[in-house]
Amino acid sequence: MPDSWLDIAPDSPFGLHNLPYGVFSDPGGPGPRTGVAVGDHVLDLGAAARAAGSPFAAAVSGPSLDGLLAAGRPVWEQVRSTVLRWLTDPARAEEIRPHLFRRDRVRLHMPFTVGDYVDFYSSEHHATNVGRIFRPDSAPLTPNWKHLPIGYHGRAGTVVPSGTPVSRPCGQRKSPNDPAPVFGPSRRLDIEAEVGFVVGTPSARGGRVPVADFADHVFGVFLVNDWSARDLQAWEYVPLGPFLGKSFATSVSPWVVPLQALEAARVEPPARDPEPLEYLRDAKGEPWGLDLALEVRINGHVVARPPFAQMYWTPAQQLAHMTVNGASLRTGDIYASGTVSGPEAGQRGCLLEMTWGGREPLKLPDGTERAFLEDGDSVSISATAPGPGGTVIGFGEVTGAVRAAEE
Repeated sequence: MPDSWLDIAPDSPFGLHNLPYGVFSDPGGPGPRTGVAVGDHVLDLGAAARAAGSPFAAAVSGPSLDGLLAAGRPVWEQVRSTVLRWLTDPARAEEIRPHLFRRDRVRLHMPFTVGDYVDFYSSEHHATNVGRIFRPDSAPLTPNWKHLPIGYHGRAGTVVPSGTPVSRPCGQRKSPNDPAPVFGPSRRLDIEAEVGFVVGTPSARGGRVPVADFADHVFGVFLVNDWSARDLQAWEYVPLGPFLGKSFATSVSPWVVPLQALEAARVEPPARDPEPLEYLRDAKGEPWGLDLALEVRINGHVVARPPFAQMYWTPAQQLAHMTVNGASLRTGDIYASGTVSGPEAGQRGCLLEMTWGGREPLKLPDGTERAFLEDGDSVSISATAPGPGGTVIGFGEVTGAVRAAEE
């Protein structure tokens, strides 16, 4: 890849090999607008495209990524190659430089309008641990787990941008020894470190999106914290699954890494046994396992490093399963991987696993312990992936702080 006329550190996670998209505003500027992170800067994509007379200017000039998402894969590829050309051609420097802003001086916003939201349960290590915690005398995985990606529909209206405070939710809870349920704030508030995918190109109702067409429909990848109230969930989830224990908040990161940036991170997924049904089989020569390394911090202290490469079901299989019944895709639909966990104790992506149901609390550097989150706790999830030639792809981070329940 040619060098840029812009000063970019060689080890920058937002180098030319990445170029993630987001929405930003600057003090005194015209308001939220589409940007591309590059090095320590953000490029005002719409302004640069209008100045250059680019044919895609209208698609990238709105206050969200919605227009770009809807434009489809040929435009996604055109925009990416054009931005790369702008940043590597010295003759374009004076034209593009006025549209660059220091990344540490801008405000980031929700990157797109969320359509539908689906959350999956695709880590075998996470599902096995949860099964052992709740069903110690039974098989940890349910009979269907290795035959289909289990998921549920979430609440799109409570998907919030990184940095939004999360109020402790209230609801019904009942421990096994309580004679009746009580109402009040959740006492077992948890996180779930996940990876999210946003749909650009829609599909027709009644159609299907095969595994091989994943990259034609999904625009990019971001980070997710799917906050969970374990006590509310435990009482409500039989027989229909998660509801109030999940629907109060889902935090998403501000930068969306395009699929084109992740070619070097694609890996073969784990071996599946039994072999999935035909519509869920990996496309030959097109693996969609992704080698992402996540990091979870509570109050600045690293508590886990979950590996995404070990996820049993890939995002391509998840998309195929979402649509195999004829359900349509819409621009802005998102879906999340489910909690990312690995085989080691330090690789678990939620407190439920880290503390083994609260029985083995975490010890933090300040001397305090956590079975579950307390008011005032701050959580951040970040991730990186390998890029071409030994470079690093950064995803930024998704953050959120817990505040007391609303009276």
